[in-house]
Amino acid sequence: MADLVIDADGHIMEQHKDLFDHIKGNFGEMNWHSSWPLFDADGWQRGLARKGKREDPDAEAWIRFQNEHGIDMAVLYPTSALALGMIQLPAWASALAQGYNDWLYHRFTSQTPRLKGVALLAPQAPKAAAAELRRCVKELGFCAGLLPSVTNNRNPLYGSPLYHEIYDEAQRLNVPLTIHGGVSQNLGLDRVASFLEAHMLEHPVGLFLQITNMVFQGVFQEFPKLRVAYLEAGAGWVPFMMDRMEEDYEKFAARLAPNLKSPPSTFFKSGNIFVTMEVEERTAPYIPELVHPDVIMWASDFPHERERDQFGGDLPHLRARKDLSEEFKNKMLFDNPVRFYHLSEGDIAAARKAKGN
Repeated sequence: MADLVIDADGHIMEQHKDLFDHIKGNFGEMNWHSSWPLFDADGWQRGLARKGKREDPDAEAWIRFQNEHGIDMAVLYPTSALALGMIQLPAWASALAQGYNDWLYHRFTSQTPRLKGVALLAPQAPKAAAAELRRCVKELGFCAGLLPSVTNNRNPLYGSPLYHEIYDEAQRLNVPLTIHGGVSQNLGLDRVASFLEAHMLEHPVGLFLQITNMVFQGVFQEFPKLRVAYLEAGAGWVPFMMDRMEEDYEKFAARLAPNLKSPPSTFFKSGNIFVTMEVEERTAPYIPELVHPDVIMWASDFPHERERDQFGGDLPHLRARKDLSEEFKNKMLFDNPVRFYHLSEGDIAAARKAKGN
């Protein structure tokens, strides 16, 4: 098995008052009352946990979690800030992204090389988002940029040329972008009966919308070196969506996507479209053959939705699977996230040293 395990998608729990103190500019000079949330999700109650079971890890607690479960490095994503795309005012969205990114650096990634940061980007202001990505990579050492999968209706889907500034900057910096779900608003899910149903659908539906639009509007054709991960919906959907897009490409592309020169499978098999896989997915043995063996990563999703002791079985279950080769497991746990996040030998060496091995 891989001698270094990288968690491709872990999370932090925002401390909003502390985060607001990191906002600069005109908004930072104002007073904010915590009665109003910085990020307004979708009306579902997401913050409840059994007494004494809530996880709110700081950097030190994250390292304890890593040590308990044999994880060497984790890439950190937001929680409530995944609702950034719902904000109406572009300037406020950009200010919040900047404040979040500085807060993440000061509270987490500057504390240890075993925690890596992802820059929160405001799709409401693409030019500012491109500049924020550059700042976070160059000044804060972040390894990727995040675009929330769900946005308000003022923002087009990510296939729009409006976002080409972001893609161009990511390609120039050789850092990937990630599309991550987290809210159910604006996906037609207000008709479901419970949070269970909304949660089950919100991640894949948001990703389906974005990847379909990005493929057929030519993002991966226009930016052939751009790496994008579609996170937290597993990996089994990828062959289905690839085949579905392929069928409609054959039917309609000549008339409705005349500028798309290659079928969708070309982009899926390019090695530039990544996903994370759940350890129990039964379709896992088929995905490397049907899509690409180098694009599947493992994610803990800690501390979301489960209590701390419920995370412990994930890696042992993956390691015990007989239907997956040791080579594939090694790629999933180490090689693929290293390639996706473009982690350097220095990054790896620093994590090893910090862990003490």
